[in-house]
Amino acid sequence: MKKRIAHVTVVGDTGGPKYRQQLVSGTHTLTADEPPANGGADAGPAPFGYLLAGLGACTSITLWMYAQRKNWNLGTVTVKLDLVRDNDVSHIERNVSVSEPLSEEQRARLADICERTPVTLTLKSGIPIRTELAPNR
Repeated sequence: MKKRIAHVTVVGDTGGPKYRQQLVSGTHTLTADEPPANGGADAGPAPFGYLLAGLGACTSITLWMYAQRKNWNLGTVTVKLDLVRDNDVSHIERNVSVSEPLSEEQRARLADICERTPVTLTLKSGIPIRTELAPNR
């Protein structure tokens, strides 16, 4: 059974500012762009920034939900992410911290939860992408 999990529409007007994109997700409108070094105006995060933002937000939210169920106080959850390319192989480095003290058992459990967030599992699965180029309007 097919179930839509998320929907985003991205529109880039080639007559507008170079590389600027308008992203619409539900009631939210965002902007994506390339940095000046790539010919853009840095009017918003670049596409890889949004990829990392989605992973980081999912990580933080999932930890928060888990901690609430366990009545653990995490304080502030901070997720720092880097997309790194080393010899044509890319990987993501994720550093997660919380502002409240945790036991080693709690830390180990949260580390395990980080590896099983929905976005983490989706990225690790190597999700297929099906593309259709629509006919001219």
